[in-house]
Amino acid sequence: MRIKPFKAWRPPADLVSRVASLPYDVVDTHEARRLAEGNPSCFFHVSRAEIDLPDSTDVHSDMVYNKAAESFRHLQTSGSLKQDAEPALYIYRLIRNGQAQHGLVTVCHTGDYEDDVIRKHEKTRKVPEDDRTRHIAATNSHSGPVFLAYRDSAEVDRLVADTEKTSALYDFTASDGVQHTVWRVADPKAMVAAFQRIPLAYIADGHHRAAAAARVARERRAAKAGATGDEEFNWFLAVLFPAGQLRILPYNRCVKDLNGLTDEQFLAEVKKVFRVTESAEPSPTAPANVGMYFKGRWYGLSWNADPKADATARLDVSVLQDRLLAPVLGIDDPRKNPRVEFVGGIRGTGELEQRVKSGRAAVAFSMYPTTVDQLMAISDAGQTMPPKSTWFEPKLRDGLLIHTLD
Repeated sequence: MRIKPFKAWRPPADLVSRVASLPYDVVDTHEARRLAEGNPSCFFHVSRAEIDLPDSTDVHSDMVYNKAAESFRHLQTSGSLKQDAEPALYIYRLIRNGQAQHGLVTVCHTGDYEDDVIRKHEKTRKVPEDDRTRHIAATNSHSGPVFLAYRDSAEVDRLVADTEKTSALYDFTASDGVQHTVWRVADPKAMVAAFQRIPLAYIADGHHRAAAAARVARERRAAKAGATGDEEFNWFLAVLFPAGQLRILPYNRCVKDLNGLTDEQFLAEVKKVFRVTESAEPSPTAPANVGMYFKGRWYGLSWNADPKADATARLDVSVLQDRLLAPVLGIDDPRKNPRVEFVGGIRGTGELEQRVKSGRAAVAFSMYPTTVDQLMAISDAGQTMPPKSTWFEPKLRDGLLIHTLD
């Protein structure tokens, strides 16, 4: 792993809770506008710049990216963001419901991404990758970090613990109850050396950010005579967490209609491919189990795992897709089919019930969460997970520590 310190743009301590925002991709325009209301320092003015334009604005229009660049400059000139005088590394601790995870904020080299030292488990989609590419290019920055995992290291743990004995730069609790604490690493050289002994990292969240960062770097190398690969635009913002501290929540599914089947026909098809238990608990408690909410009742769907199947095919989300969503409900490509919606586990099973009761969906499925070990095994095998297989909580904040490309 190649990492290095960087000169971060970051908020003053007294403004940090007003500047830092949820990631751009976990809220829609309406939610971002509501969360930023009355707060000109909120980073949503940069990450979701359409909130400051008319409702009719195309979110992928040039106006939005130009507005993002303008808003970023405003936060800098107004003092809501200030740049550190010297390059640094940072420790970022998040605590949710008593569970802590301790990450290193740094920049990683896009070459490690391209050479599979930083491994992937998802295919990116063109529209969101194009969006992040244009946003990075327009703002000349990486404002939302890529969430990376690595296999636990006692050496790194010791360095992190030593840093956390010092005074924190930030310590605030966001409106969702997550506590965010940041320290500056006193000895960056020791941390850089420790990560040179870590062979691999894995993208937990942020495939589109990473792909866009690599794409911008390629474009700028091509445009720069005598480019060496060491220029600042070759590095992208990331937070590296030990895998043992991470917890994945389920990523649930809702389907809008029954693909022309009657209620009775649909249930009959379900019973052909799964063992079905009526009046089941909403959330499955073990793998090879799915909860299904249909016609005001929870059903339990279970099956015998196939030991001969590969790591991807054994995933619960794969089994549900291959046995039911595709052949019965006609969800041929879950990346593109508009009849399926994905609901992060943080919203709970009550959200699934509400969507079915309201008529927004005909049926909903509550999943057992994918594990970090499964994610790493699939990445190591060079395979890809089905879309929306993992939901990591808590979410890292955008605008907390920002990397600029020059």
